[in-house]
Amino acid sequence: MLVDQRQAYDRMRETCPVAHSEFMGWSLFRHGDIVRVLEDPATYSSASRHPAIPSGIDPPAHAGFRTALAPHFTEAVMAALEPRSRRIAVELMEPILRDGGAEMMEAFATPFTLRTLCASLGWREEQWECLGGWTHGNQQAAFSRDPAAGRALAKLLSEHVKANLDEHRSSPSDDVTCALLATSVDGALLDDDQIVSVLRNWVAGEGTVAGGISLLVLYLAQHAELQKALRDDPSLIPAAVEEILRVDDPLVANRRTTTREVEIGGRTIPAGASLSLMWIAANRDPRAFESADEVHLDRGTDDGLVWGRGIHLCLGAPMARLEMRIALEELLSRTTTFSVGGEVRRSVYPSDGLAAFRLSVEPSRMTAT
Repeated sequence: MLVDQRQAYDRMRETCPVAHSEFMGWSLFRHGDIVRVLEDPATYSSASRHPAIPSGIDPPAHAGFRTALAPHFTEAVMAALEPRSRRIAVELMEPILRDGGAEMMEAFATPFTLRTLCASLGWREEQWECLGGWTHGNQQAAFSRDPAAGRALAKLLSEHVKANLDEHRSSPSDDVTCALLATSVDGALLDDDQIVSVLRNWVAGEGTVAGGISLLVLYLAQHAELQKALRDDPSLIPAAVEEILRVDDPLVANRRTTTREVEIGGRTIPAGASLSLMWIAANRDPRAFESADEVHLDRGTDDGLVWGRGIHLCLGAPMARLEMRIALEELLSRTTTFSVGGEVRRSVYPSDGLAAFRLSVEPSRMTAT
């Protein structure tokens, strides 16, 4: 599974669709089983041991937090962010074009997403490096199940966020951090620990977005015809984002906990059991998608689970889509072609992105000029 998670989980979906292991708990691989879980939050709880707002909160409290946070991802907020995000993309792209390529996670995907988040929050852009270190460390702690490392990382991020909150209180500005300081739920302002919880989710989410960008670029680097089609008609990029990530999802799984005994796929699962919803298998399930492992831009997205489903549909999806669209628009418009330029090494659980991926690029004449 560590060599090729997608193939391994595809096999599990067909041969053992409801599995159990000490590390993952009960794992579900089939699209229909996972949709059943997502549509029944009373039976399958999202509550987490550590505060996670709003993804780790169950109804009825969940609705208040989600409603309060949704205004930070409106079309107007994203439109205001787009010029700043595009400036960051262009700045990061220049040395890649000049040098004829780069290691994409290190040179572009990670700094682009985290610098965009900093721009949105009104934080100094150089703080992305601290956030990047936290994201990497958090993934390592999740994989190794190291509680001490997890606690240390949580403390580090909390201190970092609270320092920024104090700075924004003393010098108010028009940014998302100040908006969060003014956000209330049921008449009470979010306290600092609650804002830390919100931003912990957002920072972790940007790590997934970076992984998604790497997978999008890799797929296009390996499929020259689709790359050309998007370069010729950029209006196809949003559909390409949805469909490529359905086939190659950057997030392996999310967790739920049963609130009662249930039966799934002929297996009896007790109350209080941990479930792993295996997105990367469900999104490639031939029961839900014809030619499931192929990219077809005219395929509808209603059955896709890239952004989840139900009450916990990804709140930050508008920002993720914005970043992915900008990344592809700028790369495609500034090159005549790009291809894989070296070893491709995938990450392992909890990420299905790329740990290493060197891209070779041929700049367009306009860019070179």
